Amino acid sequence: MSIWWSLHLRREAASVPLARRLLLGTMETAGVDPDISFDLSVALTEACANAVEHGGDDGCGDPSQAYRVTAYLDGERCRIEVADTGPGFEAAPGRSPGAPRPVPADAEHGRGLCLIRELADHVHIGGAPGRPGAVVSFDKILKWREDAPLVAV
Repeated sequence: MSIWWSLHLRREAASVPLARRLLLGTMETAGVDPDISFDLSVALTEACANAVEHGGDDGCGDPSQAYRVTAYLDGERCRIEVADTGPGFEAAPGRSPGAPRPVPADAEHGRGLCLIRELADHVHIGGAPGRPGAVVSFDKILKWREDAPLVAV
């Protein structure tokens, strides 16, 4: 069984729960274990929040800029990609682009990429060749409910 969908969303905070609800609904309908669905939905929320906050090419947070969310449920794996048109990730000295930076314990922001890394099995943070912007993609091996209607065979 394979399911995929792609959304083009405006860089507005209201777009984040829309993507999350679509992912949760897809996974519930397919019969994915609720704990796996929750982990992926939190990771998706963090990636979308980053695209909304940082994903514009003008540096001014223009909400008319769009970002894209694509999800693939293919066999035993779910892969999610969030791509924007922003400046991308700058590599800090001695680190690769998207590598986690130290965040103070009392910081209110800056933990999203670390959280995605903890919740997913594989994470790639970077850009698309020849295209401006950032791409955050992550995947996770799926577990299924016993009564799953769309279990991969």
